[in-house]
Amino acid sequence: MTQLNCSVTSCLYNQDHYCSKDDITVGGSNAKRTSDTCCESFRERNGSMCNSTGQASSTVDIDCEATSCVHNCGCKCCADSIGIGGGSQACHCKDTECADFCCK
Repeated sequence: MTQLNCSVTSCLYNQDHYCSKDDITVGGSNAKRTSDTCCESFRERNGSMCNSTGQASSTVDIDCEATSCVHNCGCKCCADSIGIGGGSQACHCKDTECADFCCK
């Protein structure tokens, strides 16, 4: 599993920069730079509601569609740690990105 630090505080699954989903998907099948990626698992938080069904964890399984990333190993993220960025203003998954994307 990969250690995940998520700064997308507007996401339903974000709990103190940890993710309460067991797995996420990083999109960006044609990515050449960080801004071409996104967290496909992002869901906008409505008000103060958060996901109470999952336990927030610092590590998650990450499926990765960004096949041109050096950390992509058979469509899984093999980096020790990554960050998902987008801040508190993200409203859609396209407003997020994998901050550790590195093109081969």
